[in-house]
Amino acid sequence: MSQFTPEPTDNSSIATIRTLAADVVGKANSGHPGAPMGMAPVSHVLFTRFFNANPKNSKWFNRDRFVLSNGCALQYILLHLLGYKLSMDDLKAFRQLDSLTPGHPEAHHTDGIEVTTGPLGQGFANGVGLAMAQVHLGAVYNRPRFNLINNYTYVFTGDGCLMEGVASEAASLAGHLQLGNLIVVHISIDGDTAVAFTENVEQRFLSYGWQVLHVNDGDNDLAAINGAIVTARAEKSKPTIICLKTTIGYGSKQQGTHGVHGSPLKPDDIQSLKTKFGFPPDQKFYVPKETYDTYQAAALRGAKLESQWNSLLAEYAKAYPKEHAELTRRISGKLPEGWEQTLPVYTPADPAQASRKLSELVLTAITPTLPDLMGGSADLTGSNLTKVKGTVDFQPPSTGLGSYAGTYVRYGVREHGMGAIANGLHAYGGIVPFVATFLNFVSYAAGAVRLSALSKHQVIWVATHDSIGLGEDGPTHQPIETGAHLRAIPNLDFWRPADGNETSAAYFVALKSTQTPSVFSLSRQNLPNLEGSTIERAARGGYVLYEVANEDMTIVSSGSEVPIALEAASLLKKEGINVRLVSLPCWSVFDKQDEQYRLSVLRSGAPILSLEALTTTGWQKYSHEQYGLPAWGASGPYLKVYEKFGITGPNIAAVSKKVIAFYKQKGGQVVSPLVKAL
Repeated sequence: MSQFTPEPTDNSSIATIRTLAADVVGKANSGHPGAPMGMAPVSHVLFTRFFNANPKNSKWFNRDRFVLSNGCALQYILLHLLGYKLSMDDLKAFRQLDSLTPGHPEAHHTDGIEVTTGPLGQGFANGVGLAMAQVHLGAVYNRPRFNLINNYTYVFTGDGCLMEGVASEAASLAGHLQLGNLIVVHISIDGDTAVAFTENVEQRFLSYGWQVLHVNDGDNDLAAINGAIVTARAEKSKPTIICLKTTIGYGSKQQGTHGVHGSPLKPDDIQSLKTKFGFPPDQKFYVPKETYDTYQAAALRGAKLESQWNSLLAEYAKAYPKEHAELTRRISGKLPEGWEQTLPVYTPADPAQASRKLSELVLTAITPTLPDLMGGSADLTGSNLTKVKGTVDFQPPSTGLGSYAGTYVRYGVREHGMGAIANGLHAYGGIVPFVATFLNFVSYAAGAVRLSALSKHQVIWVATHDSIGLGEDGPTHQPIETGAHLRAIPNLDFWRPADGNETSAAYFVALKSTQTPSVFSLSRQNLPNLEGSTIERAARGGYVLYEVANEDMTIVSSGSEVPIALEAASLLKKEGINVRLVSLPCWSVFDKQDEQYRLSVLRSGAPILSLEALTTTGWQKYSHEQYGLPAWGASGPYLKVYEKFGITGPNIAAVSKKVIAFYKQKGGQVVSPLVKAL
């Protein structure tokens, strides 16, 4: 493989990719034909000579991973030619409603897609996560004569991806981690990016600790492309970026111009393109038999490799039965039997502790039975409390700071990169990643969090210092609006636990939710363990913490404000006013409960007041009246800040009396806010 041998079908196969790109985008009348036309040669060389995968089993664990960071039709064309579950009709349905070929590649939607890409830079960072996962699992499970987990991760990226900060964060960490299994092909288009992008990419990546290679003629020099990949694969202590000079829209009348970037080619241009490559100009979606044969040969090579790997795995089972059982369990996505029995359980007699500390206690309890957990913090370990005593850092052995078998990742101050890398860790399989920062700084990673939810990545965010309760750091650090944003994201569970049992419940549900990311909103200040809270009740997302009959009002709250609501209810009880208290740690989980249960928790008959030391946005769904922060927080000792905004037991009692009086004067039946026509 180190010596490049031209094949008679190389040119026609490359031409097939280029003309299919033109036809696919042309039929959709939407998309980007220029990039796949320019990337056709490197794609062909990679997938016919190097890439190890079995299209008949796209989930073979030791397959090479491919990420098209600047997601476009190219990946669909390659998957089709290789024989994945993507037909020619699927290519013709590109960008059409409910097709298997949406505008940008989506994981869990199209066979063979590893990660969802399109938002620039995300795929690059996902690739770093995929490479980290391979290095880690290989270090844990490989043994002499059993090099079970040794795949490469290949990433195609463009200038746009490299401009995004998330790619810089991920590239910097990848260099530090010496990920020799990561090969990035940077397609530098022959178009004008000089208006905004004039940096020296080579010097940038050299400073990160990468190997930098060049191919000056990515349009035609297949031997140089082949040689660069060979050299990249040989480097074991550095990630590699291959700077590949190509012509966008190669073969088109508009090649090398912006005109072929985001618009279909004109019909006469497509005909001219096909004529230039010796294809029938009037035939759309034309694929020569020799092209299919070429890619079928690559697919058969992959199937043979998987068969050999399965035999090796069977031998591994005999030699290392314990490791084999654990590895195959992790590959299946199942957690160890009975792991949940290790979750801490609390009573009101247990001391008050910050929910960030309660999170640490959960991690300490479950980590010994869950080797699947691999996590870290964005340089806030001492504040997030995420490192379990005795765990080893994930570091290159040469640094003396840890090992690749380590499970704790030092992400540095790289929140966005951390989130996108975690998506890659989960996409690889066998790993449940957790990441940590202050809740406010999850906003830095918004793009990655959104893709976690869209892509069904089970990433757990330990987000501490979650309200004005962090005190002195003030409005710059107090996440007033962040919870509303995260709660609005589909398929994301935002947990704000009020005590120890609710914190254990958050972990319980998050670890059971294999296709849903979770964010734990955790306090800096101590919280008492509450009478009436249990893991089972909290795991439903919301429950009645304090019940009374014939209530005058219900207060619904979450997190650090639940004890304040309880204090208000106690004060009102002394005045003969009956108040129920509902804890609602996770809206999205509560929403999934049956209607009868939800209406029993937030029932009709009396007004419901919500209380939270964040914006009130969204609480209208669960309450008639809302009390929270009208704007930014303030800097000062946290109890003083709570007092400033009226979030104290006595003031909430006073607010409650106003609400009760208003609804009594208003008259009529008070219907639960959950009762809706739609």
